[in-house]
Amino acid sequence: MAETTDHAVTEAPEPRATSNRSTTPGSDAFRDYIGSAWAERTDTVPPAREQASFAAERRARLSAAFPGKRIVLPSGAAKQRSNDTDYPYRAHSAFAYFSAWGSDSEPGAFLVLEPRGAGDAGTDGHDATLYFRERAGRDSDEFYANPEIGEFWIGARPSLAQVAGDLGLATRAIAEFEGVDFDENTLVLREADGELPGGAGAEADDELHRVASEMRLIKDAYEIAQMREAVNATARGFDDVIADFARSSQHERGERLVEGVFNTRARLDGNTVGYDTIAASGPHACILHWTRNDGPVHPGEMILLDAGVELDSYYTADITRTLPIDGRFTPVQRKVYEAVREAADAAFAIVRPGIRFREIHQTAMKVIAERTAEWGLLPVTAEQALEADNQQHRRYMVHGTSHHLGIDVHDCAKARRELYLDGVLEEGMVFTIEPGLYFQPDDLTVPAEMRGIGVRIEDDILVTADGAENLSIGIPRTADDVEAWYARLNG
Repeated sequence: MAETTDHAVTEAPEPRATSNRSTTPGSDAFRDYIGSAWAERTDTVPPAREQASFAAERRARLSAAFPGKRIVLPSGAAKQRSNDTDYPYRAHSAFAYFSAWGSDSEPGAFLVLEPRGAGDAGTDGHDATLYFRERAGRDSDEFYANPEIGEFWIGARPSLAQVAGDLGLATRAIAEFEGVDFDENTLVLREADGELPGGAGAEADDELHRVASEMRLIKDAYEIAQMREAVNATARGFDDVIADFARSSQHERGERLVEGVFNTRARLDGNTVGYDTIAASGPHACILHWTRNDGPVHPGEMILLDAGVELDSYYTADITRTLPIDGRFTPVQRKVYEAVREAADAAFAIVRPGIRFREIHQTAMKVIAERTAEWGLLPVTAEQALEADNQQHRRYMVHGTSHHLGIDVHDCAKARRELYLDGVLEEGMVFTIEPGLYFQPDDLTVPAEMRGIGVRIEDDILVTADGAENLSIGIPRTADDVEAWYARLNG
C-alpha cells in the first residue's frame, strides 16, 4: 500500500496520517507544477440507471408516510479499521434503497426529502436532493494530497451532474448541506452514523426506521430480478467450490480455501459477499455462525457452506448446502441430510399468500421433532415435544427457519413483529427456508455415529400470486442430486 501524506488539504477533511510519513513536497513550485497542464475534462452525463425509477416510487411512498416532515437519510461514513485504513465502504441499506446508489456510492452523503408547500398538511409531497462531496478540481491539492478522497489515490470520482443524471435526482455539493434546517420537524435515520452539520441535534426517529424497513417487505420487480441474479451468481460460486475440493482437502486450513474460492466468485460477479462466508467442515458445521474458517477439509466428512453473492445494487442471496467432501454421503450422513431436506420441503409446500410467516417454522419443526423422536433422541414423544412448554427437539436446532431477504441478508429487521414473525404472507415477499440438525461432538443424547454431524439446507423463496417459487431450486438439494453434482464437476 502506498504511503499517505499529511499535506494540507483544501475543501476536504484532513486525512488520517502522520507527519513522520509525509513524502509530498510542500513547496509552492511543486504545487504550481502539479496543478498545471492537465487536459480539460469532458464529463459525460449518463442516462438514469434502471433502478432510478423504482427508487423514485419508493421515495413517493416514504413521502406519503410523513407529510410535512423533513426526512434525512445518511449514507454513513467510512469505518476505520486501523490507523488510516478503512473497512471496504458500504452505504447504509435504507440510503441505497431510496437513492438507487449502491456499491458506487460516496461516503458521507445525505439524501434529504424536503416537504413542499406551506402549512401543516404537507399534502404537496417532498423534493428529494442528494448532497455529497464531489471530486476536487486540479486547482485544489485534494486530488493528489488527500489519500481518503483524492483521485490520485482512489481513482475517478463523479461530478454532481453525472450523479444527478445517473440517479434521476437533484444533487448539491456537501457544503450546501450546512444550510439544511434541522428542527423539530426533521426525521433522521441516525443508524447510518452520518455526521450532521454543526452538531445538529435531530434525533433518530423510530417510526422512520420502522417504515423504511416495512416498505421492503414486498419486493418490486427490480428487486426480484436482482434476487434472481444474486442467486445465479451464488450458484456459480458453489460450483467453483465443489470443483476445487481436491485442492482444499489437501490443506490444513482448507476451509480458508473454500471461503476464498467462493469470495472470488462474489467479487467477479457482484460487489462482494453478502455476509461472512460460513465454510464449516466436519464438526465445525455444528457451530451455527462459524466464520473463522481455519479448519481442515477432510474426505469422509461434510462441509456446510452458507454463502451468498451481493450484487452492486446490494441485493444478496443467502444459500446453504451441506456437501460430502469426497462426493458420497455415508449412510448416517445421508439419513440426517434427508431428514433436514424433508423439513425444508414440508415448509416450502405450505407457502402461499395468506398464511402466517411463523407457520413456516412450525411446519419445519414438526418434521424435526418427528425424526429426532423416531431416532430415540428425545425423552418424550414428538407430539409432546412440540408442546410450547416442552420443545426438547430444539436442542438440535435452536435457530429459526426463515428470515426476510433482500438488500440486507436479514432484511426488514426493524419491521413490527405483527408484520414480520406474526405477519401474513403477501405476493412479492422474499425470505429463506433453512432448517437444520446439529449434533454436537460432545452431546451424549446422540448416538456416537451421529456426533459431530451438522446439516443445514437453505433456499431463497419468493411468494407468488398463488404459491411460492424456490429461487435457488437450480442448486442441487437431494442427496442423490448432490452426489451427481459433485461427480459432474469432478469427473
